[in-house]
Amino acid sequence: MNQKYEECLKACLECLEACNSCFAACLNEEDLKMMADCIRLDRECADICAFAAQAMTRNSPFTNQILELCAAVCERCGEECAKHDHDHCQRCAESCRKCAEACRQMVA
Repeated sequence: MNQKYEECLKACLECLEACNSCFAACLNEEDLKMMADCIRLDRECADICAFAAQAMTRNSPFTNQILELCAAVCERCGEECAKHDHDHCQRCAESCRKCAEACRQMVA
C-alpha cells in the first residue's frame, strides 16, 4: 500500500470503529426516535469509511473521489453526533471531524 495513505487510512479505520460503537450505543438509548438520524448517519459513515479504506489499500483510480465523499459524509455524521450529549456521540463526532480533515488533506 502507498505510504502516503497511512494517516488517512488510520483515521478512516478509527472513524469506522467510532461510528459502529455509536450506532450500537444509540440503539440502547431510551428515545430511539430522537436518535434516528444519528443511527442512520453512523451506518452511512461507517460504510463509506470502510469503502475509503478499501480504495486506498488497492490504489483505486477513484480514491480521490471516494475520499471527497468520505469527508462529506464524515462531516455530516459528526455534525449530527455533536448535537447529542451522550459520550459515545461526542467521541464519534470527534472521530468524524478528524477523518474528514484527513480525507481532505489527502485530496488537496
